[in-house]
Amino acid sequence: MLTEPRTRNAPLTQEALASLVERGEVDTVVVAFTDMQGRLMGKRVDAEYFIDTSSHGESTEGCNYLLTVDMEMDPVPGYEMASWERGYGDFDMQPDFATLRRIPWLEATAMVLCDVGWHDGKPVRPSPRQVLRGQVERARKLGFEPMFGSELEFYLLKESYAEAFEKHYRDLTPSVPYNLDYHILATTYSEPFIRSVRKGMKAAGIGIESSKGEAWPGQQEINFRFSDALTMADNHVVYKNGIKEMAHKQGCSVTFMAKPDHTWIGSSCHIHSSLWKDGRNTFDGESDTFRHYLAGQIACMSELAIFVAPNINSYKRYAAGTWAPTTLAWGHDNRTCGFRIVGHGQHLRTETRIPGADVNPYLAFAALLAAGLHGIENKLELPPAFTGNAYESNVQRFPHTLREAIGALEQGKMARNALGEDVVDHYLNYARTEQAQFDRIVTEYERARLFERG
Repeated sequence: MLTEPRTRNAPLTQEALASLVERGEVDTVVVAFTDMQGRLMGKRVDAEYFIDTSSHGESTEGCNYLLTVDMEMDPVPGYEMASWERGYGDFDMQPDFATLRRIPWLEATAMVLCDVGWHDGKPVRPSPRQVLRGQVERARKLGFEPMFGSELEFYLLKESYAEAFEKHYRDLTPSVPYNLDYHILATTYSEPFIRSVRKGMKAAGIGIESSKGEAWPGQQEINFRFSDALTMADNHVVYKNGIKEMAHKQGCSVTFMAKPDHTWIGSSCHIHSSLWKDGRNTFDGESDTFRHYLAGQIACMSELAIFVAPNINSYKRYAAGTWAPTTLAWGHDNRTCGFRIVGHGQHLRTETRIPGADVNPYLAFAALLAAGLHGIENKLELPPAFTGNAYESNVQRFPHTLREAIGALEQGKMARNALGEDVVDHYLNYARTEQAQFDRIVTEYERARLFERG
């Protein structure tokens, strides 16, 4: 990572967009926000219409059920903000023009990300981007600018999404049939696609660091330059949506499931974070700020588990000896720990290895930031660094099921104080729904064991 952080810098101004539209180079603007599951939701708007209406302060509207549905887009009861009884009305998608960019892998297309607000201008507080905004503002009141970086692993598969669907997502073909961790030859085989992703993201205003093979057949990773927390989360969702679009166009597929198959290792989202003040990293020298921040993350991570491990599959990834952590241990450059400390001096940062690639970055960043600020405000003491194999230690375990994570949030108080009652209740309802839906499903595991022999 760089010494100097990247801050918000619009890849495309409104004036530049207007010029592109006038020349016929852009005819479509994707107006989008991120839902609870981390997916981009929104509309494709005629570019001329977008320029005309946005210049007068008009917003694009969307149904408020979009922040109360499950993965199948079915409306779910139990949410305060929207329901059948309330008529499922609209909210406003208010464009943040600092996110305006061209999408080079889609013809004549630009994109702007939005904050979600009610018609009276008030923010929809449980919306993921607002949850993160709240914690960023909290940090700024303490004099800090949060800097984040997320490293997303994924599997690259030879089947298209349509072919994977027809095969019921079983017996899929990895891009390379063996462990390609750091292999140059093996990654060369997928380089035409991966290179197109690196170039496309850079052209979309997302700073690139590197790409590499990961620790299982077909597993890959592309890393981006770190930035302020909101910009990094924005870049994360643009990239995750964009690489799927690019895979579709090239007849292959990628998956960010935390554990796509029980015989494969999981895919992580390692999250790096630090707090800056006056252009300097306050963690330098393992300062008191660093120690309290890390202590807060360790103390609160179980309570905040559903924000970093949001679904049933997330917890299948936590297995000893698979590069995924099982404990809340912290250590210096120790990949068996849930919290790995990396870098030196102005590069020093925490790497939280707990989240999987399925995470919603706004919610995960918000949770980590809320926990760290709680540690600073309460001057929590950092336990000693762990040395050795944390998998075989007696250090406190991170929740290993969604049910356990739900219980931790129900019993805790820090999250309600930091995020707000409405936010916690909203995502508790989401997590309880995920658990209840899974509990009703008959799995392949059950059929294989019990159909004949049970």
